Amino acid sequence: QVQLVESGGGLVQAGGSLRLSCAASGRTFSSYAMGWFRQAPGKEREFVACIIWSGGRTYYADSVKGRFTISRDNAENTVYLQMNSLKPEDTAVYYCANRETRTYVWRTLASEYDYWGQGTQVTVSS
Repeated sequence: QVQLVESGGGLVQAGGSLRLSCAASGRTFSSYAMGWFRQAPGKEREFVACIIWSGGRTYYADSVKGRFTISRDNAENTVYLQMNSLKPEDTAVYYCANRETRTYVWRTLASEYDYWGQGTQVTVSS
């Protein structure tokens, strides 16, 4: 079992920045990758970015590429999402997710992740 707790959400103006954090605990030794997803009211959960614990390879959705940066602190079992140049369409609940199983392709579906945090609200005003 892996427990994930997100933090850092809030209200920002368009063009502003936020940094989200995801602290992992429990059986983190079995974790292969971490992902960030977001979900707006009435919409499906959408992939944002993911990172491999070992080596730190990253992958981003086209909608956030160049604006968001995912990173990790292995010693602290924490993953971050630095969000710059925020747009109103970035408004959503942001979720941290863990995938335990190694994969040879980038996984962008929520069903491909094993554990989830409770989410943190990000609101971007115009």
